[in-house]
Amino acid sequence: MRPVYVTAAAQCLPGAPVGNDEMADHIGRLSPQAERLGRLTLRQNRIRSRHYAIRPDGSSDWTVAKLAGQAVRSLIADAGIDARRVGFLASATTQNDMLVPGLASGVHAESGLPPIEVASLQSVCASSMMALKTAALQVAAEEHQAAIVVGAEFSSRYFRPHHYRGTATVGDNDTLPGDAEFLRWTLSDGAAGLLIEDRPAERGLSLRIDWISLRSFADRFAPCMTGGAVREADGSLTPWSLHPDPAAAGAFQLRQDVEALHRMLPVWLGEMMRLVDAGKIEPDAVDWFLCHFSAHSLREEMVTLATRAGVMIPEDRWFTNIYDKGNVGAAAIFLMIDDLMRSGTLKPGQRILCAVPESGQCIMAYAAMTVVGEDR
Repeated sequence: MRPVYVTAAAQCLPGAPVGNDEMADHIGRLSPQAERLGRLTLRQNRIRSRHYAIRPDGSSDWTVAKLAGQAVRSLIADAGIDARRVGFLASATTQNDMLVPGLASGVHAESGLPPIEVASLQSVCASSMMALKTAALQVAAEEHQAAIVVGAEFSSRYFRPHHYRGTATVGDNDTLPGDAEFLRWTLSDGAAGLLIEDRPAERGLSLRIDWISLRSFADRFAPCMTGGAVREADGSLTPWSLHPDPAAAGAFQLRQDVEALHRMLPVWLGEMMRLVDAGKIEPDAVDWFLCHFSAHSLREEMVTLATRAGVMIPEDRWFTNIYDKGNVGAAAIFLMIDDLMRSGTLKPGQRILCAVPESGQCIMAYAAMTVVGEDR
């Protein structure tokens, strides 16, 4: 198969950056006790600002398809590519606007692209890498000359008080269980996309995609991050569609089992060690490490484990934007790639390693890229 390249990137972050003191105005206020738990979460994740597609009154002009569609429009304009050259569109998200149809159809409708082949990839953060690999393989197999991959999230719409009040999950003091509160103060909104082509950009730098690896460990783990299910007394999950009163039971709330998340860290690192042993990853040869993580506390644990295992990439080679742009789920890795490509720090020949762990039911994805083209 032929080589493929990331030749352009773009993003859509709705509204002005929202600081920590303004968060509760956008996601809504449950109680002073809940806000105290929120401040504890912010100390753990160390996110200083993020973007929300929802207004303080709960209204919005956005959908996840519109966010992704705007990112695609910006990508096409920035790249200066004839839209007719793009033959494939892959979308990634945690939660679509609707149950049916798929997100890729909604993004296509918002993108300004002509008739095109589409694929909708839905998981959590790693859905971005699923979409990227799908698009890269389409171009590598000579099915298309160019493809667009886009990740988008609109998490804030699920964090408003009316999604919690009146449900079985709210405590007597109007607080939420920790597995719901953590996500409420961590996730944010936005979209980002990449243009994948069968040749490097005519001017400037491109990223040659060397390989993408993604593995699920759902054979070892129960679901960790969930939405659309009710956890029963015995620990089992009942899908919302099979529950007699899913809304009252809190089935539509996003939840994350933080203890299970920490149990996944050694597995994620083990996948890196497997790739090191296979000769895919050489830690000392990585110039830029783009690692998605949901909180600074998790980053610290990753550093500790990687150092003990002897596969640590020095932190001065890590590139992240989570502290200023928040955790944007399926869009996060594309936002990092876009910001890195625009940073002016890339040089031809540099090697980039992307890492996306997913807590949904334990997935670990890596991608290696090499900077090519003219340094301008």
